[in-house]
Amino acid sequence: MCSRLGLVLRFALVVALLPLVVSAQSQIVRQIPLTRSGPLPQTPPVNANGEQGVEFDSALAGDDDSSDAGGPSISVNRTISKGPGSGMLHHGSAKAKSNPELSLSLDGLNHFQQRFIAAGGNQFSLEPPDQGLCVGNGFVLETVNDVLRIFDTAGKPLTAPTALNAFYGYAPAITRPAGPFGPSITDPSCTFDVQTQRWFHVVLTLDRADPSKQDLSGANHLDVAVSATADPTGLWNIYRLPVQDDGTQGTPDHGCVQVSKTKLIHGPCLGDYPHIGADANGFYITTNEFSLAGPGFHGAQIYAFSKAQLATGAPAVTVVQFDTADPSLGVQLNGTPGFTVWPALSTGNQFEGGQGGTEYFVSSEAVFQDTGVDTRLRLWSLSNTSSLDLFPALNLSAAVVSTIPYAVPSRSIQKPGDVPLAQCLSDSTLQVSATLFGCWRLVVGGKGPFPNTEKVVDSNDSRIQGVALANGKIWAVLDTALSIDGDTTSRAGIAYFVINPHSGKVHQQGYAGLAGNNLTYPALAVTQSGRGVVGFTLLGNDHYPSAGYAGIDDKIGMGDLHVAAEGLGPDDGFTGYNPVASNGTRPRWGDYGAAASDGNSIWIANEYINQTCTFSAFVNSNFRCGNTRTQLANWGTRISKIVP
Repeated sequence: MCSRLGLVLRFALVVALLPLVVSAQSQIVRQIPLTRSGPLPQTPPVNANGEQGVEFDSALAGDDDSSDAGGPSISVNRTISKGPGSGMLHHGSAKAKSNPELSLSLDGLNHFQQRFIAAGGNQFSLEPPDQGLCVGNGFVLETVNDVLRIFDTAGKPLTAPTALNAFYGYAPAITRPAGPFGPSITDPSCTFDVQTQRWFHVVLTLDRADPSKQDLSGANHLDVAVSATADPTGLWNIYRLPVQDDGTQGTPDHGCVQVSKTKLIHGPCLGDYPHIGADANGFYITTNEFSLAGPGFHGAQIYAFSKAQLATGAPAVTVVQFDTADPSLGVQLNGTPGFTVWPALSTGNQFEGGQGGTEYFVSSEAVFQDTGVDTRLRLWSLSNTSSLDLFPALNLSAAVVSTIPYAVPSRSIQKPGDVPLAQCLSDSTLQVSATLFGCWRLVVGGKGPFPNTEKVVDSNDSRIQGVALANGKIWAVLDTALSIDGDTTSRAGIAYFVINPHSGKVHQQGYAGLAGNNLTYPALAVTQSGRGVVGFTLLGNDHYPSAGYAGIDDKIGMGDLHVAAEGLGPDDGFTGYNPVASNGTRPRWGDYGAAASDGNSIWIANEYINQTCTFSAFVNSNFRCGNTRTQLANWGTRISKIVP
């Protein structure tokens, strides 16, 4: 049902934060049913056909560099960035010589496990491993595209790698060698909620039009899994929220389009890039809404769920939706809706109780600028969240926060090393049969060879990458271009902000970067006392893609840069290489990292490269290099515990 609330004058917030506009609120309220309850599924035996069949999910085969990429395949984690922008001046951060705060560091999930272990090998080859990590009650849950695994806090695995299709009760992504095909799942995130002692896990799921084919139906939904107890290895309850916003399945119609021959017609939207937050009353998911199979960005969506109903496994849960492209909300800035409006995760039980309960969000603005540069953030406030359980009457506002400048960065170079996949695709000399030559024939069909060199790795587009509410302040990080003293090349670095949510003033801000190198995809968590850690990938002239971190507090900002695990070789995955242009020219890297607070400790997880092998070893090991990689990718992840 749709309701319009009367004009809401919240004088204290008007004075303190100078909202863009205060106007009548428009919200969509729905009930979504409990769709499934069950235990964590067991990993099946390896399929005898596990090395045969289609390797790529055509549903996710669009080019992310173009927000207008249409057709039968889509781009997930799309961008609207017009950058890169000019680098911000920075003296350069110091690099620490030791890691006294690092109390545990272990390898997490990797591409070999994702492709060949989870679902018995009934998985696609995927890049990047969008990172989710959540910690609590003595457990560590890591989730990436398209797999999860649970450890104890000593680093001992408690489960095998589990396919997300199985976790959500779906058919395998592909039953090898030729199908059928289960739904396409992407963009996982998770959190452990201390207040309710429940685990929350979220993915975006895209339905197939026909299980015998990879074509999409257009329907897509946010799947929300909530543990039935504080033990994530036990039972989970699952809810599904349709987000195609084309007027079907109870969704509003946002006028998205799709390509039909030579014209645009009405079509489904895509609930891209979901991210999660929580306060005392609600659980929140935000998405970037694009047309699924046509051009155009519509605007960020904010979904507010009753946290109590989710935590108790209620048969139906209330959900309130706000469309930041709706002019009646009065939250647009210079005519633009929100983009990547990232919700805050509260540390422990530190919630904002004012205004009937308030959840905060932060979004950035540089992606909207032709210059790729901006000096503003938007601080969003969703108030009266205590009404979520009964009769939702929420109020959304947005304020402009003035900051230091930040800019969309360029791609990131990596230290040169062995790239056997690139060499294989380029090779025309290896004898593969009595009459045929070329390693490329063993990996792909068609014409060849395909000239490739070591790739330049993707950086982010300066969207917000993490928001925490801790010690009474809002903490946020994003990627930025930096011009570092003594370095003639613009690099990717980090901008951080500590904001007083009541005054809208920046309490602390700054940059982190290292000359000759890049810091990408930062993730942030903060303890209740206000001591935090930012995790990131470090790569450049001196480093293969490595797992890094730095401490942060609201007095001195970010400290020295640390390396939790040094990368062993360069990124050598299929994205960014010819001939897989159908999978996009963007050389993908983890579209987000993850960080979580657990008492006085911070846990981080980021993508890095934990293996290397020569071209000869690659060819002579059936492209597996001792089961450290697959023929198409070599990404790994690193999980680290830090006591700041």
